[in-house]
Amino acid sequence: MANLEVFIGALVAVCLVPGADMVLVLHTSSTQGRAYAVATAVGLAIARAVHVTLAALGLAVLLKTVGWAFELVRVVGVVYLIWLGLRIARAPSLVPDLNDAHMPVARRAYGTAVWRGLLTNISNPKALLFCSVLLPQFIDASVGEVGGQFLLLGVVLVIVGLLFDLFYAMIGAALGYWMARNPKVEVVQRWTFASLLIGFGLRLALIGRPQ
Repeated sequence: MANLEVFIGALVAVCLVPGADMVLVLHTSSTQGRAYAVATAVGLAIARAVHVTLAALGLAVLLKTVGWAFELVRVVGVVYLIWLGLRIARAPSLVPDLNDAHMPVARRAYGTAVWRGLLTNISNPKALLFCSVLLPQFIDASVGEVGGQFLLLGVVLVIVGLLFDLFYAMIGAALGYWMARNPKVEVVQRWTFASLLIGFGLRLALIGRPQ
């Protein structure tokens, strides 16, 4: 497919821009461990796959043409991000216990991490609109079947996003070990991540419906 490398470059640029997904993975990895961050990354990947599918089905147009649909998804995203930020800010302590790093954990906890990642991304209407705007720009009907090209681009989008999330999970794990040895850093980390998530929620609240 022509311009595939340009498409990947565009995705890399987007993944490097700080956002709620990045903050969530960093926070999860630094406070709960790499395994939970990987579970969160899986949830984010599922959400991106859903967005690609919806964009392929043309449902992103619904958000552009039906005001209440866009507002509903946006309000859910705003409330969830702000709630998540407040929950982090009110946590008694985020410093991980290194002695418990290898203790068994319940499957339900991993499931919660997956759902947290899924909800963070899927409740952002801009993510769906991003897919519906970006992907068609790299599809050329003259070189092959459109559905196959959309599928390929969607798979690439999900894989690139997942790779970056796993990278951020490793960074977050290192941050967690640093916090465990420097507890005062935990206060800065807590309020920074909480403020970022609340800020992303407020920014989402201020965006207008695309025309």
